[in-house]
Amino acid sequence: MSLHVQRPVEWLQVVLGGLIVAIGDIAFATSVWFSWDAAGIEKVFQAIAVGVLGKASYDGGIQAALLGACLHVLMATSFVVIYTLAARRSPGLLRRPFVLGPLYGVVLYVVMNFVVMPLSRVGRSPALAHLDTITLSVIAHMVFGVVCVLFARRALARR
Repeated sequence: MSLHVQRPVEWLQVVLGGLIVAIGDIAFATSVWFSWDAAGIEKVFQAIAVGVLGKASYDGGIQAALLGACLHVLMATSFVVIYTLAARRSPGLLRRPFVLGPLYGVVLYVVMNFVVMPLSRVGRSPALAHLDTITLSVIAHMVFGVVCVLFARRALARR
C-alpha cells in the first residue's frame, strides 16, 4: 500500500473561480431573460431565491434578492469546489480544460435543471420549453465548466 499525498488546495483560487462563474451566469441570465437595469437584476436574484422561498420571493424585495445573490454565489463556488476536490483525487481531470470543462458544464446543466431545480420550490424550469434558451444555456454552462477547470488547476498548482 502506497501513501498518496494530496496536493494542498489554494482556496482563494476556488472562491475567485466561483465568483467569476456567478458573475458570468448573472450576466447571461440578465441578457437572456431580464433587463440590465436595477429592477432586472433584482428580478434575476429573486428568481434564484424562488428555490427556497417559492413565488413569494418576487414580493420579498431586496431581501429576497440578497438571499438569491448569496445562494447563487454559493452554488457557483460549489461547482468549482466539487471539480477541485475531484481533480485533487484524479489529477488527470486538470490536463485538458478545453475538453473536460465543456463536458463538466454539460453535467452542471443537467444536474441543475433535472435534479436541483425540480427538488427545489422552482420545480421544472420554464426555460426547458424553448430550444433556443436550452442551447444558449448549455453553451453558457460549457463556458462555466472551463472556468471551473481552469480555477481548479490554479487552486491545485504546485507552489
